[in-house]
Amino acid sequence: MKAIPGRRLYRGIDVLDLVNGKKGSHFGYGEVCVLLLFGYLPKKAELEKFCNVVRRCYTIPDEFVEMNLLRMPGKSMMNKLQNAVLTLYNYDEDPDNIDVYETLVKGINLMAKLPSIACYAYQSKVHYYNRDSLFIHYANPNYSIAENFLSLLRKDQTFSDKEARLLDTILILHADHGGGNNSTFTNVVIASTGTDIYSTVSGSIGSMKGPRHGGANIKVAEMMDAVLEETGGYAADDKKIKAAVNKLMDGELYDRSGLVYGFGHAVYTISDPRAEMLRARCLEVAKEKKMMTEFDFRQRFERIALETMKERKGVALPTNVDYYSGFAYEMLGIPRDLYTPLFVCSRLVGWVAHNIENKLYDGRIMRPATKYVGDNKEYTVMEER
Repeated sequence: MKAIPGRRLYRGIDVLDLVNGKKGSHFGYGEVCVLLLFGYLPKKAELEKFCNVVRRCYTIPDEFVEMNLLRMPGKSMMNKLQNAVLTLYNYDEDPDNIDVYETLVKGINLMAKLPSIACYAYQSKVHYYNRDSLFIHYANPNYSIAENFLSLLRKDQTFSDKEARLLDTILILHADHGGGNNSTFTNVVIASTGTDIYSTVSGSIGSMKGPRHGGANIKVAEMMDAVLEETGGYAADDKKIKAAVNKLMDGELYDRSGLVYGFGHAVYTISDPRAEMLRARCLEVAKEKKMMTEFDFRQRFERIALETMKERKGVALPTNVDYYSGFAYEMLGIPRDLYTPLFVCSRLVGWVAHNIENKLYDGRIMRPATKYVGDNKEYTVMEER
């Protein structure tokens, strides 16, 4: 088999076409949600109708925010999201109804509420543990999910067009990755038992919390901190950057794992199309925010890392989406505590789509096969052991 440049398809449509096709819209993620959930690209009126449904679900009960988020701050944002999702079960009049239509409705409701819940949980955490000032904004019913996230997170609630476009693009790129990725597979396995959607989503959040899955972009951000400290900052020459890459590969820098985070992927062996698209979007915002020095450093590190891996291993692992998503979040002022919760907010639609697909076309309980490889032994009574 011959490896080819990577492509990302949603329902058979290239994700790069979806990103480019939305042009200046901040509702590209909404269009992708329709595609993943219903299997087709919506017309303008259909998209507007869907977005209106989502926006009507933005509202969170006042007592929910006060009792579950403000009075009970969590140390772990992901664990707090799990707790919040499970608590929403109690606000559902028919929570155990797993009919396909009900799964769709409940899934859209969660998709609309989770961005606000994530922002509120973060504000509660930093207020309680860091003694930062607390501010809580209401979701704007006219905003897209990307716009609302930026508005809820910022004290002045302002954001630029390019910032909203960048975050909307990130949401699109993270919306789905087939049924085999860990969190989606977890969702479908749990759902196949016949349990409620709140339990399945909570399980998926637990899966995504792991650094080998949803937490990978945090590893990239932390690695880059170590590289900047090692090289002396953004003005470092290529020689110093190459030395840092070698130290990473030799297990002498950062977490001493020998890994260069942000490179390589289980599926994309030549190129990750998400990384290429995100690089272009990051450039737009870097120019606007006067962060070209930081962007140029990222590009130089990327080039030198690929060259060094090629020299040492004979093959260069492709840059993956995590390499630039962390930098994108940094430019958008999104704290690291929210990197993975934001991934959850994006991927939720993919979880729901696969949940529904399994209900429609399979419906059996999923039991992955395992095989015992040890020896059979005779039982020994306690006195003879």
